[in-house]
Amino acid sequence: MSPQLDEVDAERTLREGSDGADPDAAFTRLPAMPPFDEVAPHDARALSKTLFERLAAAEEGTHEHAYVRNTLVELNLALVKFAASRFRSRSEPMEDIVQVGTIGLIKAIDRFESNRGVEFPTFAMPTIIGEIKRFFRDTSWSVRVPRRLQELRLDLAKASDELAQSLDRAPTVTELAQRLNISREEVVEGMAASNAYTASSLDAQPEEDDSEGALADRIGYEDHGLEGIEYVESLKPLIAELPARDRHILSLRFVANMTQSEIGEELGISQMHVSRLLARTLGKLRKGLLVEE
Repeated sequence: MSPQLDEVDAERTLREGSDGADPDAAFTRLPAMPPFDEVAPHDARALSKTLFERLAAAEEGTHEHAYVRNTLVELNLALVKFAASRFRSRSEPMEDIVQVGTIGLIKAIDRFESNRGVEFPTFAMPTIIGEIKRFFRDTSWSVRVPRRLQELRLDLAKASDELAQSLDRAPTVTELAQRLNISREEVVEGMAASNAYTASSLDAQPEEDDSEGALADRIGYEDHGLEGIEYVESLKPLIAELPARDRHILSLRFVANMTQSEIGEELGISQMHVSRLLARTLGKLRKGLLVEE
């Protein structure tokens, strides 16, 4: 941003850019500039109106045009700071947001036409906010997703807030789909895309008041099923070598969870016979595992 110019610098700048015109007459049309941070909002609007008239009359590329344009930027920086305050909760530094918003302010100044009867703040604010939103849309996603899903995420967030207020509860996927006139699959896709907006390191340390460890320590768990996987894989060839009746009894006992009496009724033999067959089969399998080890 160009530094602020005092009245002496302003006069010299305008004299250099007057291109042969009467420099004193040219300068009298531009009011003296007080310190920008001391200008009240209503005074800034009045000064901006005069400056825009002068900007339209100045030739682009001259010192006069550059000075008036820079003065308009400095004079209306309060609009940028006001717009940037709406995004204070974002993770980006406020200085960066103000800088991006200033780009939007410059674009608004270049496009503004005072003869259309619209106040400059009314015209500039959508451009400033749009520039800031575009910055977050294009740079703030942890994982790059298509523009369609980025916009769908915003639509879902807005629809979700509106439905939550009217329903007094969180809306369902079907309700969101009906509200936005899209399919349930698109809603689910948009929700999944929202997870790409921010990301946390697995090694990130918790908050000071959080007694848990790093994220990597919390998402892992001990799978007790893995403890017996070696025995299961070793038993498969041994079971395959058993007679058909022994395999059937093992299946009824340990897969169907039938008692020995129920197995006996199923096969037409006594419970005692089932017990002896199971003991013999299990002993054979146990011996086979020990030999393999």
